[in-house]
Amino acid sequence: MRVLYIIVPCYNEGECLPQTAPRLRQKLAGLIEKGVVDPQSRVLLVDDGSADDTWEIIRALHEKDELFSGLRLSPNRGHQNAVMAGLMEAMTLADVTVSIDADLQDDMDAIDEMLEKHGRGYHIVCGVRNSRATDTFFKRTTARGYYALMNLFGAKIIFDHADFRLMDKAALEKLSYYHGDDLFLRGLATRLGMETATVTYDRTARAVGESKYTLGKMMKLALRGFTCGRCKPEDTPRPPDPHITERLYA
Repeated sequence: MRVLYIIVPCYNEGECLPQTAPRLRQKLAGLIEKGVVDPQSRVLLVDDGSADDTWEIIRALHEKDELFSGLRLSPNRGHQNAVMAGLMEAMTLADVTVSIDADLQDDMDAIDEMLEKHGRGYHIVCGVRNSRATDTFFKRTTARGYYALMNLFGAKIIFDHADFRLMDKAALEKLSYYHGDDLFLRGLATRLGMETATVTYDRTARAVGESKYTLGKMMKLALRGFTCGRCKPEDTPRPPDPHITERLYA
């Protein structure tokens, strides 16, 4: 059976995690009980230099339940760096990873179909939203324009796919040859030359807390998207992340 690591970037999620962590545990435990993934599978919560009690909550979850592992970054490194740190950490521990945001607006039940497609030979499976019904008119319109521009400038990204994504060990090994900070992962995932599939799902409204993507952060992400098409792999894998200050494992 495959060892699965669910990678969850967390930045100031003290309000969110107590509600979403039990759902993450239920999903992973269910997959283990059904024999879909190995009992050594884990939820890896990556604290991205939070200023609230996020790390204390992650530590408590780990001490109570071995299905939760933790990774702490300092200082705040940004969403893409947190995802990348979790993926690179899991590369030597897992056969397959799924990245998902802590608010769980993405449908965890889509993980089942992702794993099924991985079993059919796909190394990368991208979650794609069925619609943007929960978005404002402004956000829907700017999102469509954003994806069109990204593809025009060479970042061949999948429309309505963000960072809800399955990547197996072979895909992560290829990803590890891309260095630098704040990589545009949704753009790189489609450039690795690996067999790629998609699954569709309905995205829900955020139940608690608020989005950590300010307008400034969204603009910064857009600029990284423009440069993604010119990003080239290095000759050696990424060195260990010097910003990891603490690890929690069973």
